[in-house]
Amino acid sequence: MGSLNYGALNLLFFTFILINATALPYQNPKSNSTQINSNSVLVALLDSHYTELSELVEKALLLQTLEEAVSRHNITIFAPNNEALERQMDPEFKRFLLEPGNLKSLQNLLLFHIIPSRVGSKEWPSEDFESVAHHKTLCVDEADNHLPLTRGNSGEKVVGGLARVTRPDDVVRPDGLIHGIERLLVPRSVQEDFNRRRSLTSISAVLPEGAPVVDPRTHRLKKPATPAPAGAPPALPVYDAMAPGPSLAPAPAPGPGGPRHHFDGESQVKDFIQTLLHYGGYNELADILVNLTSLATEMGKLVSEGYVLTVLAPNDEAMAKLTTDQLSDPGAPEQIMYYHLIPEYQTEESMYNSVRRFGKVQYDTLRLPHKVVAEEADGSVKFGQGEGSAYLFDPDIYTDGRISVQGIDGVLFPMEETTEKLAPTTAPKVVVKQRRGKLLEVACSIIGAFGQDSQFTSCY
Repeated sequence: MGSLNYGALNLLFFTFILINATALPYQNPKSNSTQINSNSVLVALLDSHYTELSELVEKALLLQTLEEAVSRHNITIFAPNNEALERQMDPEFKRFLLEPGNLKSLQNLLLFHIIPSRVGSKEWPSEDFESVAHHKTLCVDEADNHLPLTRGNSGEKVVGGLARVTRPDDVVRPDGLIHGIERLLVPRSVQEDFNRRRSLTSISAVLPEGAPVVDPRTHRLKKPATPAPAGAPPALPVYDAMAPGPSLAPAPAPGPGGPRHHFDGESQVKDFIQTLLHYGGYNELADILVNLTSLATEMGKLVSEGYVLTVLAPNDEAMAKLTTDQLSDPGAPEQIMYYHLIPEYQTEESMYNSVRRFGKVQYDTLRLPHKVVAEEADGSVKFGQGEGSAYLFDPDIYTDGRISVQGIDGVLFPMEETTEKLAPTTAPKVVVKQRRGKLLEVACSIIGAFGQDSQFTSCY
């Protein structure tokens, strides 16, 4: 009986071993399915002359993801050349991509250049301008993750409507191929993440605290002032923080006060000036702010101190109408620009709602004591009065919570204060007869007794 039980146990034990042994071969192919052949397109990419792209792929930790994609299907890689990634890319955008917190944006950018199918130069659409082939990319986080493949005017191959294919079928392998393109393709989601990198949540910190002040009378520390809430406006008006005009002794505006400054005004002013250049039509204003004057530096210091500004930006067509006499006087460009800077944060919506509700609204400017008048006209906002008025032409060119840029179609000038000179009224001349004293009266009476008073005018 015991031998039968022992034999049954042995039978169960060997059966269990056979089951496990038969299950192992089915797991091995799955684990080895992501093994990449030395002749793979990924190995060719890492060893190719696209060194900048391969370096970004390694930094984005995408090798395993691409290995799994290659194991399932062929891929087509549109590889920007090294010059497009090293010299032509905006340094600030590249710095944004390489930050550890923006790893997802870097991955989406690279995956947007890869199609999970084999598309060679022969599979490209014909030279008919209306023929477009849309291919889905590996960037699944992008809402519109399709790359259009078209032909240019001279028949060259174009990817994404922007990048021209300079080296078609540059690298061909059994599991994919690589096309060389002349520029980087940026998906919309990555561009929006880059534009939101300085949202209000990243700059809503507590204003910096100054060094402790000792009372010279008591030799004790003065009690600190009540702390202002985060993002509160400065205690001093903006006019006290401005640098003096050109007619006074030069003195810089107060700086941010050390490395613990609250707002990065210099970067924000640089951003809005670059936005003006990319937007187009405001090159003259950017040139005045940066080259002809030091207003860009002064605005950056004001924003660093916590002040907000609204810039009424005249376009190039309006700036071209300025005469030489208007710009030749010392400090004339500064005074013109000061009249276009409002020490408030206003958007197109807030200004339009104000003029709709109150009719005419006067906004303070940095050119004291002049104010700019705004009113509703033709469904928009009109600034100024008479022939020197300007309409809100390009609303909300740049808005980041601290600086607002509103494009207008004219240059504004303050209304000259004409003081009416009244003609002086000539009052009738009244001759006051001098009052004679006692001694003079006695003398006149004596002279009159002798008949000689007619010779003295004082006796009349």
